[in-house]
Amino acid sequence: NKLVLYIYICIYGGNVMLKLTSVKLLDNLYKKFKIHNLDDSFTLQKLVNRSMDLYVHDEEFRNQINEWKNLKPSGSAL
Repeated sequence: NKLVLYIYICIYGGNVMLKLTSVKLLDNLYKKFKIHNLDDSFTLQKLVNRSMDLYVHDEEFRNQINEWKNLKPSGSAL
């Protein structure tokens, strides 16, 4: 089961620009993420923005993400 979630990606500069996009999430993985964040202090939006920033600026993080094989294929590009 997949959950489609719409998220806003914030880019800070002279003006705040928002990009609305949708992503397909593995339902069980998203549920586990929410359980770890019951107090809502760390949101999916924060995770996505920080992960993208690390991906762009940290080669070691980028390599780790590109080589990650822990997710089970579901017919989509995970």
